[in-house]
Amino acid sequence: MSKRWVNRPEGSTWGDFGEDDERGRINLLTEEKVRQGIAEAKTGKNFCLSLPLDYPGKRLLNPRRFPPRHFATSRGGLANFNFPLGMNDPRLLDVVSDDSVLLCLQYSTQWDSLCHIGARFDADGDGEAEVVYYNGWRGGEDIVGPTSEQPGNEHTRYEGTEAKRLGIENMAETCVQGRGVLIDIEKHFGRERTYVTYDQLMRIMEADKITVEKGDMVLLHTAFTKVILDLEKEPDEHTLHHACCVLDSRDERLLNWITDSGLAALIADNYGVEDPHAEIPEDATLQMPLHHHCIFKLGVPLGELWYLHDLALWLREAGRSRFLLTAPPLRLPGVVGSPATPVATV
Repeated sequence: MSKRWVNRPEGSTWGDFGEDDERGRINLLTEEKVRQGIAEAKTGKNFCLSLPLDYPGKRLLNPRRFPPRHFATSRGGLANFNFPLGMNDPRLLDVVSDDSVLLCLQYSTQWDSLCHIGARFDADGDGEAEVVYYNGWRGGEDIVGPTSEQPGNEHTRYEGTEAKRLGIENMAETCVQGRGVLIDIEKHFGRERTYVTYDQLMRIMEADKITVEKGDMVLLHTAFTKVILDLEKEPDEHTLHHACCVLDSRDERLLNWITDSGLAALIADNYGVEDPHAEIPEDATLQMPLHHHCIFKLGVPLGELWYLHDLALWLREAGRSRFLLTAPPLRLPGVVGSPATPVATV
């Protein structure tokens, strides 16, 4: 093939930003969008939009992801923490502490990169589906690692895993700054589990006079991370899987709105924007249709488990929905997701 793909998914953006594009709709964060974001920074007040990265606590939200494991580095076989450099040279007064963290990159406040979700899709046009990701990058060639058939358990370290394409570093290099637009779902629906449809979302936006324009980063406030924070790292499974709103990802009009709005990124304070644990209909071919639509088809990165509550309350009081958002992931080559410490400036 002269191209990586002959067929592209219906309604996708594959090729729209170039045949070798790895950034998707983050390309829409142009200098003009940065200026629009800066124009919304009217007071200079900042909000940290990250949970402490050791939240939610335990492993009930996703048993495959564990809290950070924090430990000291080693110096000469001793713990390199409160370490007197004068131990072997009394002239030296210095004391040093140095540490490490073993971190699940998507345990807490995070970005999903464009290699987080792929699909079995006939990109070659030969009648057989292959594993591909956004813009036709290939599983096993561009996104490499052990196969799903390789045995192991939760303690197994599957070495040699690398996203040669679509890794989170592509996003980090853009700095991820522009105009954020917050949709305050909790204000209208409270904290009961509700599957928010297109019609309901449009009514919220109309009531709050919210407009989303091409290149905006859209944030959904449900108060889920406020609930998590209040549990103080002692969550219970029922609360984690039944508290607060999620988008109804099987509402085709909602997915079409994501396409038509031109949003550059979709962010929520809940676990998956949609409900990854929702029952799968018998005729369904996707477990997570919103992830598929955003990441695989459109090249829209997803932000999850962001702490939006304080910002949302301030915006409510001020009668505003827009602000400057600065939210780069870690510039860590070859990885699928990243912790984030986003900042909203109002």
